[in-house]
Amino acid sequence: MSHVVQFWFDDGGDRAVRALRDRLEEAGVSSVRGRPHVAFAAAGSIPRQARDILAADLRVVSIPTLWLATLAASPGGGLMLAAVVDTELLAVHSVVHDALAKRVRAPSAYHFPGSWVPHCPLTPEAADVSAGFAALHPVEPVRARVSQVAVVDTHTGDAQTLLRVND
Repeated sequence: MSHVVQFWFDDGGDRAVRALRDRLEEAGVSSVRGRPHVAFAAAGSIPRQARDILAADLRVVSIPTLWLATLAASPGGGLMLAAVVDTELLAVHSVVHDALAKRVRAPSAYHFPGSWVPHCPLTPEAADVSAGFAALHPVEPVRARVSQVAVVDTHTGDAQTLLRVND
């Protein structure tokens, strides 16, 4: 995927996830780099028009606090912190996909409603999941308020902020 809609965390949530990544590194387990986030959608390309519609739609919904509470292995083999799924989270996810429907190129079915597992990645896919579990278990849940929503280009690392979320 080239473009990903990421929900970035407030300072407290960001620090808590980075502390977990640091514990992994101290245990000799590679962690992911970059800003901690939950990806809500991904596509080969998310054009400007779709981004504008998404930004407008997100301005009129309540963005819930994310509770990252379950340490788990991702389908690709990495370690992740999965979010508690509730109706508010699913409603925002639906808003994202309704705004992007038929406006993006090569959408990722992995992020579609009904398939999506909201999570914050902790390790790359090839990491030693057993050692990661040993380093982090039991994990304290992370309360992460969303501070920004951005579209990130996974090839270049460039990000365009679509929305800043106020307290």
